[in-house]
Amino acid sequence: RLELAALFTTPQPLEIELGCGDASFLVEYARRHPERNFIGVERLLGRIRKLDRKGRRAGLANLRGVRIESGYFLEWLLPAHAATALHVYFPDPWPKLKHRRHRLLNARFPDLARAALAPGGVVYLRTDDADYFAQMQEVFAAAKEFNPVPTPPELAALRTDFEAEFTARGIATLR
Repeated sequence: RLELAALFTTPQPLEIELGCGDASFLVEYARRHPERNFIGVERLLGRIRKLDRKGRRAGLANLRGVRIESGYFLEWLLPAHAATALHVYFPDPWPKLKHRRHRLLNARFPDLARAALAPGGVVYLRTDDADYFAQMQEVFAAAKEFNPVPTPPELAALRTDFEAEFTARGIATLR
Protein backbone atom coordinates (compact mmCIF):
# COMPACT_ATOMS: atom_id res chain seq x y z
CA ARG A 1 0.00 0.00 0.00
CA LEU A 2 1.08 3.55 -0.64
CA GLU A 3 2.29 5.55 2.32
CA LEU A 4 0.39 8.77 1.77
CA ALA A 5 2.48 10.61 4.38
CA ALA A 6 5.54 9.93 2.22
CA LEU A 7 3.82 11.32 -0.88
CA PHE A 8 2.42 14.54 0.55
CA THR A 9 4.08 16.99 2.91
CA THR A 10 0.74 18.04 4.40
CA PRO A 11 -1.88 15.51 5.55
CA GLN A 12 -5.23 16.66 4.16
CA PRO A 13 -8.27 15.16 2.39
CA LEU A 14 -7.36 13.10 -0.68
CA GLU A 15 -9.15 13.00 -4.03
CA ILE A 16 -8.24 10.66 -6.87
CA GLU A 17 -8.83 10.90 -10.60
CA LEU A 18 -8.86 7.50 -12.23
CA GLY A 19 -7.68 7.92 -15.81
CA CYS A 20 -6.40 11.50 -15.63
CA GLY A 21 -5.75 11.89 -19.37
CA ASP A 22 -3.63 14.95 -20.15
CA ALA A 23 -4.19 16.14 -16.54
CA SER A 24 -5.82 19.43 -17.58
CA PHE A 25 -8.74 18.91 -15.19
CA LEU A 26 -6.71 17.59 -12.26
CA VAL A 27 -3.98 20.24 -12.37
CA GLU A 28 -6.52 23.05 -12.41
CA TYR A 29 -8.62 21.45 -9.67
CA ALA A 30 -5.53 20.93 -7.49
CA ARG A 31 -4.50 24.55 -8.09
CA ARG A 32 -7.92 25.77 -6.94
CA HIS A 33 -7.89 23.52 -3.85
CA PRO A 34 -4.54 23.67 -2.03
CA GLU A 35 -6.36 22.39 1.09
CA ARG A 36 -6.71 18.94 -0.54
CA ASN A 37 -4.27 16.37 -1.91
CA PHE A 38 -4.74 14.78 -5.33
CA ILE A 39 -3.52 11.65 -7.09
CA GLY A 40 -3.92 11.17 -10.83
CA VAL A 41 -3.91 7.53 -11.92
CA GLU A 42 -3.10 6.76 -15.53
CA ARG A 43 -1.85 3.74 -17.42
CA LEU A 44 0.02 5.65 -20.13
CA LEU A 45 3.48 6.99 -19.31
CA GLY A 46 3.19 10.02 -21.60
CA ARG A 47 0.09 11.18 -19.74
CA ILE A 48 1.76 10.76 -16.34
CA ARG A 49 4.68 12.81 -17.63
CA LYS A 50 2.23 15.55 -18.65
CA LEU A 51 0.66 15.52 -15.19
CA ASP A 52 4.10 15.76 -13.59
CA ARG A 53 5.27 18.55 -15.90
CA LYS A 54 2.09 20.61 -15.48
CA GLY A 55 2.04 20.09 -11.72
CA ARG A 56 5.67 21.14 -11.35
CA ARG A 57 5.18 24.24 -13.51
CA ALA A 58 2.22 25.22 -11.33
CA GLY A 59 4.23 24.54 -8.16
CA LEU A 60 1.65 22.09 -6.82
CA ALA A 61 2.85 20.21 -3.74
CA ASN A 62 -0.63 18.66 -3.40
CA LEU A 63 -0.55 16.68 -6.67
CA ARG A 64 1.01 13.31 -7.49
CA GLY A 65 0.67 10.79 -10.30
CA VAL A 66 0.72 7.00 -10.33
CA ARG A 67 1.24 5.01 -13.53
CA ILE A 68 -0.86 1.87 -13.20
CA GLU A 69 -4.26 0.42 -14.08
CA SER A 70 -7.02 2.12 -12.08
CA GLY A 71 -8.62 -1.06 -10.78
CA TYR A 72 -5.28 -2.39 -9.53
CA PHE A 73 -4.54 0.94 -7.87
CA LEU A 74 -7.84 0.90 -5.97
CA GLU A 75 -7.59 -2.72 -4.93
CA TRP A 76 -3.92 -3.07 -4.04
CA LEU A 77 -2.17 0.31 -3.64
CA LEU A 78 -4.59 2.76 -2.07
CA PRO A 79 -4.92 2.48 1.71
CA ALA A 80 -8.44 1.61 2.86
CA HIS A 81 -10.83 4.52 3.26
CA ALA A 82 -8.16 7.04 2.22
CA ALA A 83 -10.09 9.07 -0.36
CA THR A 84 -12.89 11.56 0.05
CA ALA A 85 -13.69 11.49 -3.68
CA LEU A 86 -13.05 9.43 -6.79
CA HIS A 87 -13.29 11.17 -10.16
CA VAL A 88 -13.89 8.94 -13.19
CA TYR A 89 -14.23 11.11 -16.28
CA PHE A 90 -14.63 9.73 -19.79
CA PRO A 91 -13.27 6.24 -19.16
CA ASP A 92 -12.70 4.08 -22.22
CA PRO A 93 -16.24 2.91 -23.15
CA TRP A 94 -15.09 -0.32 -24.82
CA PRO A 95 -18.12 -0.11 -27.14
CA LYS A 96 -17.87 -3.58 -28.71
CA LEU A 97 -19.91 -6.18 -26.84
CA LYS A 98 -17.03 -8.62 -26.62
CA HIS A 99 -14.78 -5.94 -25.07
CA ARG A 100 -17.16 -4.60 -22.41
CA ARG A 101 -15.59 -6.83 -19.78
CA HIS A 102 -12.66 -4.37 -19.86
CA ARG A 103 -14.78 -1.46 -18.62
CA LEU A 104 -13.60 0.07 -15.36
CA LEU A 105 -17.16 0.64 -14.15
CA ASN A 106 -18.43 -2.89 -13.80
CA ALA A 107 -20.31 -4.86 -11.14
CA ARG A 108 -17.15 -5.04 -9.01
CA PHE A 109 -16.36 -1.32 -9.04
CA PRO A 110 -18.71 -0.26 -6.19
CA ASP A 111 -16.91 -2.67 -3.85
CA LEU A 112 -13.54 -1.19 -4.83
CA ALA A 113 -14.91 2.33 -4.42
CA ARG A 114 -16.43 1.52 -1.02
CA ALA A 115 -13.08 0.20 0.21
CA ALA A 116 -11.24 3.26 -1.14
CA LEU A 117 -13.61 5.93 0.16
CA ALA A 118 -13.77 7.42 3.62
CA PRO A 119 -17.26 7.56 5.16
CA GLY A 120 -19.34 10.06 3.19
CA GLY A 121 -17.01 9.77 0.18
CA VAL A 122 -18.30 10.46 -3.32
CA VAL A 123 -17.75 9.01 -6.80
CA TYR A 124 -18.11 11.58 -9.58
CA LEU A 125 -18.74 10.18 -13.06
CA ARG A 126 -18.77 11.75 -16.53
CA THR A 127 -19.02 10.20 -19.96
CA ASP A 128 -20.23 10.98 -23.46
CA ASP A 129 -21.29 7.37 -24.07
CA ALA A 130 -25.00 6.84 -23.31
CA ASP A 131 -24.69 3.05 -23.13
CA TYR A 132 -21.80 3.24 -20.69
CA PHE A 133 -23.65 5.84 -18.63
CA ALA A 134 -26.64 3.49 -18.37
CA GLN A 135 -24.28 0.75 -17.17
CA MET A 136 -22.74 3.13 -14.61
CA GLN A 137 -26.19 3.97 -13.24
CA GLU A 138 -27.17 0.30 -13.15
CA VAL A 139 -23.98 -0.72 -11.35
CA PHE A 140 -24.40 1.93 -8.65
CA ALA A 141 -28.16 1.38 -8.32
CA ALA A 142 -27.37 -2.22 -7.33
CA ALA A 143 -24.98 -0.99 -4.63
CA LYS A 144 -27.32 0.24 -1.91
CA GLU A 145 -24.51 2.07 -0.05
CA PHE A 146 -24.37 4.65 -2.85
CA ASN A 147 -26.95 7.33 -3.63
CA PRO A 148 -27.00 9.53 -6.72
CA VAL A 149 -25.73 13.07 -6.11
CA PRO A 150 -25.53 16.00 -8.50
CA THR A 151 -22.11 17.19 -9.59
CA PRO A 152 -21.41 20.50 -7.79
CA PRO A 153 -21.45 23.46 -10.22
CA GLU A 154 -17.82 24.38 -9.50
CA LEU A 155 -16.75 20.85 -10.37
CA ALA A 156 -18.97 20.63 -13.45
CA ALA A 157 -17.47 23.88 -14.76
CA LEU A 158 -13.98 22.32 -14.89
CA ARG A 159 -13.72 20.34 -18.11
CA THR A 160 -11.38 17.54 -19.01
CA ASP A 161 -9.53 17.52 -22.33
CA PHE A 162 -11.96 14.92 -23.68
CA GLU A 163 -14.97 16.89 -22.47
CA ALA A 164 -13.79 20.09 -24.18
CA GLU A 165 -13.30 18.17 -27.42
CA PHE A 166 -16.70 16.46 -27.24
CA THR A 167 -18.50 19.66 -26.28
CA ALA A 168 -16.94 21.46 -29.27
CA ARG A 169 -18.43 18.71 -31.48
CA GLY A 170 -21.85 19.10 -29.86
CA ILE A 171 -21.70 15.87 -27.84
CA ALA A 172 -23.38 16.14 -24.43
CA THR A 173 -21.72 15.17 -21.18
CA LEU A 174 -23.60 12.74 -18.97
CA ARG A 175 -23.00 13.08 -15.21
